[in-house]
Formats: sequence, C-alpha cells, structure tokens
Amino acid sequence: AYNLHVENGKTYLLRVINAALNDELFFKIAGHDLTVVEVDASYTKPFKTDTLFLGPGQTTTALLTTDRGIGKYGIAISPFMDTVVSVDTFTGTGYLIYNNTLPSIPTTMTTMPPVNATWKTLVFAESLRSLNSKQYPANVPLIVDHSLLFTIGVGIDPCATCSNGSRAVAAINNITFDMPTIAILEAHYYGIKGVFTDDFPGKPLMPYDYTGVQPTNLQTMHGTRVYRLAYNSTVELVIQGNSMLAPESHPTHLHGFNFFAVGRGLGNFNPAKDPKKYNLVDPVERNTISVPTAGWTAIRFRADNPVGVWFFHCHLEVHTTWGLKMAFLVENGKGPDESVVPPPRDLPQC
Repeated sequence: AYNLHVENGKTYLLRVINAALNDELFFKIAGHDLTVVEVDASYTKPFKTDTLFLGPGQTTTALLTTDRGIGKYGIAISPFMDTVVSVDTFTGTGYLIYNNTLPSIPTTMTTMPPVNATWKTLVFAESLRSLNSKQYPANVPLIVDHSLLFTIGVGIDPCATCSNGSRAVAAINNITFDMPTIAILEAHYYGIKGVFTDDFPGKPLMPYDYTGVQPTNLQTMHGTRVYRLAYNSTVELVIQGNSMLAPESHPTHLHGFNFFAVGRGLGNFNPAKDPKKYNLVDPVERNTISVPTAGWTAIRFRADNPVGVWFFHCHLEVHTTWGLKMAFLVENGKGPDESVVPPPRDLPQC
C-alpha cells in the first residue's frame, strides 16, 4: 500500500489525479479535511471538504494540514455509480503516517460515501468556483455565437459478425463517431475530400424526452462528422445525458480549450428557465466535466485555439471506444498567430 509520511504542523499540497479508465472516484483521508484550491490547472476559490470527487482525467489540488500530532490514518478511494450499471466496489487504500508514530498504533480508518451518493457529487460540484480576481479573471463569454445541445448516451446497433447479432455503441446526438484512416487535421489542412463532413448537428435531429420514456429503436447513425467554428467565436454547449438503456454519469472532456461550467441540473434542460439560473460571474473553469446521471451540464468557451480540429468525448474509455465522441473544427483567423501552423518537414508518416 502507498504510504505518505508527514510531519506534524505542516501544510502539504496534494495533486490528485484520477487515472482510472472507467470510474469516477471519491477520495478521502481519515481524520483530515482538505482545502481545494485548483482543478484541471485552474485556480478555484478555496473551500474545505472531507471528500474529493474526480472523474477520469480530472485533477484536483488540495491543501492538507497535518495537525494530529502522531498516528496512522487511512487514505481511501472508492467508485461512484448511481445507476444500474455494475461497478467494482473495491476500495483502494493507502496510509498517511505521522513521523514518530509507533508501528503498534492502530490505523484510524475512514468511512467512504455510498457508491450511489449523488448528493455528495452535487455538493462538491456546486462548491467549485473560479477565483474571478483582478489577477485571475473569469472571462466567461456573455454573448453566444453558437448555442448547442448535445445528447449523450449508449445504444444498440445490428452486427452481422457478433454472436448475438448486435453490439453496444455510444453516440452524441444519436451519431456514433467513426474513426477515420486519415487524420481529420491533415484532411482539413490539405483539403483531402471524403475523410469527414462538417455537418455535425448542433441539436438533436429528432427531439424526444431525453430522460423519460426512451424510443424503442436503439440504433444510431454513423459518421465522421465535425462541427465548424469560426476563430474566436463563442459557444454555449448544453451536454444532456439521456436514459437510453440506462442513464449514467458521463465525465466529458474537450481538447484544446478550458471552458466554464455555467449550469447543471437533473432531468431535461429547459431552455426557457434554466439559463436564468446560470452562474456567469465565477463559474469553475476546467477541461473535463461530469454530466449528472439523467441530467445536464452547460458549458461556455471561446474558440480561440486555431490549431484546427479538437476532440470532444466521454472520458469513460468504454464509451469513447463505442463512439461517444465528435470534433470541433476551428477555422483560421487573421494572420499566422490565428492560423494552423504548417506541419514540420520531419512530420512522421503513419
């Protein structure tokens, strides 16, 4: 087991990374609170908590004050899953050990949240706020050029080569992403036709009750589609979980950008009411966000990274491999500082 040896009366900075592939995790240290100061490399207003919550790929920096004198205290992680999907409930453990602690002193253990402790994840998410200071302003886009709604979930497609005649897939707006054999960025830069299309829908093609009674047809469409953005345009993206087969919490990651998490809720997003409750002052800034089970999360970002094509996907590896992914294609702006740089002469050929 991992041992963290500490001195009494010190403050330690812990950088916690969820390196799991398919588990959102709780993190606790027995007998100690943690002060969160950063997530995904962006500062937050400090707040105390006894439990951290991280999805795959998320990072959290927290301050630990060692004020217990001596002793051995359990460090533990455990999974979160608030739906019918099965999960390994094994608890990973380590130990925080004060200097001069005798081996005979028993370990103080901690109690982990229940595996389905949705309330714990919501409290943690609501506690995260950007600093929004003069030195570290929260530049939340207030004017939106692209208002998008992406539904995310799983489905079932026919499969002639599968033993039961079908296979599990995942999709955004009912489109399962097909990986191309030529890189999308390369195809975009050189104008290679037939690799991708830029017609990814900004809203579901067939709206329905996303978290209620689901359609009987679980099949998805397929394609290598991107959504095109002008350089420096602003985006509001509502990520709506659905209940296809089973609702599930989805940690979702955007490459190339930080975004502001301006709103979240359970059930279906209501475009008439929910935006009135957005936090546009000090929302947390990060690059990976959990979409609650049978719920939604709203993010805003500015497309000011002109390197071309940016991946957006679920950070549960199983869902990414099943096709829960798409890409944003950011067009060039004005001049070389706002344009895709030419590939280097020694670019390896795949």
